This record gives sequence, structure tokens and C-alpha cells, in this order.
Amino acid sequence: MQTGKFSYVNHRFIFYTSVVEKEYSMQFRHEVKHEISNHDMLVLRQRLQAVMKPDRHAVDGKYEIRSLYFDNLDDEALREKLDGVNIREKYRIRLYNNDQSVIRLEKKYKCCGLGFKISANLAPEQAQALADGNISWMASSTDEVILGFYARARNGGLQAKVIVDYTREPFVFSPGNTRVTLDHNIRTGMGCTDFLNPACVTIPIEDSPCILEVKWDAYLPNVIRDAIQLDGRRSAAFSKYAACRMYD
Repeated sequence: MQTGKFSYVNHRFIFYTSVVEKEYSMQFRHEVKHEISNHDMLVLRQRLQAVMKPDRHAVDGKYEIRSLYFDNLDDEALREKLDGVNIREKYRIRLYNNDQSVIRLEKKYKCCGLGFKISANLAPEQAQALADGNISWMASSTDEVILGFYARARNGGLQAKVIVDYTREPFVFSPGNTRVTLDHNIRTGMGCTDFLNPACVTIPIEDSPCILEVKWDAYLPNVIRDAIQLDGRRSAAFSKYAACRMYD
């Protein structure tokens, strides 16, 4: 019985990833997350600085991220995450260091431990319109991400749910197209979804953890695998979105 179930899931995985990769001419990447302590983060920061380079977009080795997540009336994305559904999708708007010149609408795919993301650039007034629930302008777009969001919003009732803020320390390594990030100071907007309003204050979530996230393509180089080793740590299905929705 278990073999049959695994075979069914495996066939769904192969079909889903092949369809998405063919449609967007991009490949899924391996993604692993670990919930770590502050002490772990200090240790890892020293190790990663010795073998990896900081992301070129980082300022003093880090940047601030603000995301606005969307979900439908049934909180489908939240429920699928909490239930451990293997194949799922979600939409968010994101900006870095409060720089409104680069705002992206992102669609994130997750499939059996692999991840894939596509995005579209938004003007500040377009991002504000989405935060306010105004999607009428999207109908005339030619961008596939915007049109996909428009279809989901009209037919599935997508709406702004929660703002998530956090600090990210990103490291990159060319072999394997490897990326390692340390995320901390995770904060929630609670009931405020006014994405571009500086008066929309976010507060730290309870027992806010640090998150180690590792992404790579075909292989994870041994030097990185060794650098991120921590005794007694296992990959964890931590979700910033789910953690911040607990304050609704």
C-alpha cells in the first residue's frame, strides 16, 4: 500500500515539475530549511564568511525584506502548508530595504522539497492597488505572472493577508549555483496589510527563531555541506507566512 502511494506521489511530482519547467523554461531548485538558535547563527556566519561571498545586493552583508502574502477566503495556502501538502503555490509582493524602485509580484512553487519562483516587476501604485484589493488594472497586462494572479484573484478570491518583515544575511557560491541565507528578526504586521505605508508597524513574533535556508541546483558542494553542519539539527518545515498568520 505504501509503495502504491509513493508511486502515485512520485508520478505527480514528475508530471508537475516537467509541466512547470517546460512552461517557464526554468528548473526547480533544491531547498532545505533549518530552525536554528542565535548561537548557531553566529557560528554559521563565521563559517560562511570564510568560504562564500555575500550577495552583491546586500548592504553591510544584509538586507531588510518586506513581503505581503496573499491567500484565498479559505486560507488554502496556509492550510496546505500546515497540512504538509507536497505540491503547492503561493503569491506575495516583496521589496528590499524599503526601496520602492524595485517591487516584485512573486509566484512561488513548492514540490517535494524543490522550489521554483517566477516574478513580475510592479510600480509602487500597482503594489498599493493589490494591497487595497484593486485588481482591475491587471486585466490589460501581458505579463504571465500578473495575469495568473488576476485569474486566481477573480476566480479564487485571493486577497492580502499579512505583512512579514525580516532581516536576511545572504551568501552565494558559484559551484552548484548555491545560496545560503540566515534569516532573523522575523516580524508580523498583524492586521495591517498597507504594504507601502511606513506607519504600518510590524512586531516580533513570539520566540522568533533564526532560519538557515540552503538552495542549490544539481548538487550541493561538499565545502558548503560541511560548513552548514550543526549537531542535532534537522530540516524543518518552518514557514514565516504561517508563523505570522498566528496573530490574525
